[in-house]
Amino acid sequence: MGIGASIFLLILGAILAFAVEADISGLDINVIGWILMVGGLAGLIITLWFWNSRRRTVVTRTQQPVAGAGYASEYREVRRNDDVPPPPPPAYS
Repeated sequence: MGIGASIFLLILGAILAFAVEADISGLDINVIGWILMVGGLAGLIITLWFWNSRRRTVVTRTQQPVAGAGYASEYREVRRNDDVPPPPPPAYS
């Protein structure tokens, strides 16, 4: 689900929960509105989490022998984020 669909569910749920005063036998419109709002909020949080986790991290590892007693190997790990913005979604390229 994308950001637009999540916002649409939030708006539709808010309209059903707060603005509609209809009585339908066997259905509670307010509860349906709250369910849609919770679903839209969950979809928005998950979508933003996936977009945030797409940031790339560059890992550089170097191994150098250590001089001295027994040649134990040692490695150093450097992490940095690229300053390049993420590419556009596939629909725009």
